[in-house]
Amino acid sequence: MPGLFRVLPSLGLRRSRFPVIRFFSGNGIEFPRNETHLRWSSSAAKPCQTLASEDSAPRIEYEHIEDIERIERYRSGGYHPVKINDKFQTRYRIVHKLGYGAYSTTWLAYDEQQTRFVAVKIGIADSNAGEIDVLSALNKAQKLSEDSHDKPQASLSEAKEGSYNRLFNADVARALAAQLVLAVASMHAQGFIHGDLHLGNVLLRLPGDFGLLSVQQLYEKYGTPELEPFVRVNGESLPPGVPSHGVKPGWFGKASEKYQLSEANIFLADFGEAFSPSRESRFESHTPLSMRPPEARFEPAKPLSFSSDIWTLACAIWGILGQRSLFDGFLATPDDITSEQVDALGILPPEWWRNWEARGEWFTEAGRPTDQRLARSLDDRFETSMQVPRQKKRMPPFELEERKAIFAMLRSMLTFVPEDRSTASQVLDSEWMVKWALPQYEKIRYTK
Repeated sequence: MPGLFRVLPSLGLRRSRFPVIRFFSGNGIEFPRNETHLRWSSSAAKPCQTLASEDSAPRIEYEHIEDIERIERYRSGGYHPVKINDKFQTRYRIVHKLGYGAYSTTWLAYDEQQTRFVAVKIGIADSNAGEIDVLSALNKAQKLSEDSHDKPQASLSEAKEGSYNRLFNADVARALAAQLVLAVASMHAQGFIHGDLHLGNVLLRLPGDFGLLSVQQLYEKYGTPELEPFVRVNGESLPPGVPSHGVKPGWFGKASEKYQLSEANIFLADFGEAFSPSRESRFESHTPLSMRPPEARFEPAKPLSFSSDIWTLACAIWGILGQRSLFDGFLATPDDITSEQVDALGILPPEWWRNWEARGEWFTEAGRPTDQRLARSLDDRFETSMQVPRQKKRMPPFELEERKAIFAMLRSMLTFVPEDRSTASQVLDSEWMVKWALPQYEKIRYTK
């Protein structure tokens, strides 16, 4: 579906020792045109020239800082150091931070020539060079033009974290889920697996007036960048190439319950783990542990498949509809997550069950919970994550007919045996998608 992906141009930096710079567009945020290479201005650090090498130096420990990327990754081939007011290509001034991931940091910059905001993603030199190829293929297949759609910068997870309720209104949640399934179905139809589906990679548009702000107005409305000093555990000075401070990501969206149906436009992002299974095999899943498909643990010798995306897609849909995630990943171990999966979905396939050495801590050999342990079934989780929180916040709960349709769809996606799961196209044809989710998305399209 047009608009569900966004191709992002690279500035000529592929596999090298240099960081990868990409410019994104957004609601009032654009990317520069006709740029083919990167020119570093004197105010920005040179690429990877002074970074400590991971191989040539002993491991350095730093004081932990919440909401900051891992400091240890500021090294040769790792994160590139960026400071507020750094300038790239003599025109793009860094004014705030948008976020970070394992393979990149993303920054809000101001284009001083065009007087507009741009989002700059700086990937590590060791990041997946195939991401650009995947995006280009998706863009070509859908015939997206550079001017066709804005690029959002607020994720669904951020919208939920910014809310006391942690809930989307039901019509908004339905439309969001519909678009996510459409995006995944489109990727799969073109032969690609996303490989990292979670709410942090599903993005909403920024507020409509964002592009009208000056940098000073941006700071007045959303606050100035929050800096945290980087400190080594042993108190010694920082090695060369490690910045003196980290920058916490700014919050430019709004709380989940504040979004109206007309604003429920999303894009699927971060294709760093995406690949075509017809061209290469991958065996390790980097999806967050609580959403990771079980075959990644119990069948490590088998390559990941489209079915792996379906499992994580189901977990993502649950997160959109509910207040809490399907499986509790807080301080969880792989065994904790497996026990949650068995509680909710039933006993593992026989071979997996036999190979799970820790099963006796939670279950009898027959798969029943051990004494004095409260197991939460899928029905229990639906009540505590979706129905009860909505009722407490005076939001209408899901009616019985819709609830049955949600369960039928999710159970078809959450079977332990990957080959038994629904395909993305079958999910699109499910009763819940056809009767409840897609109609809400159609309302947005007609409104446009």
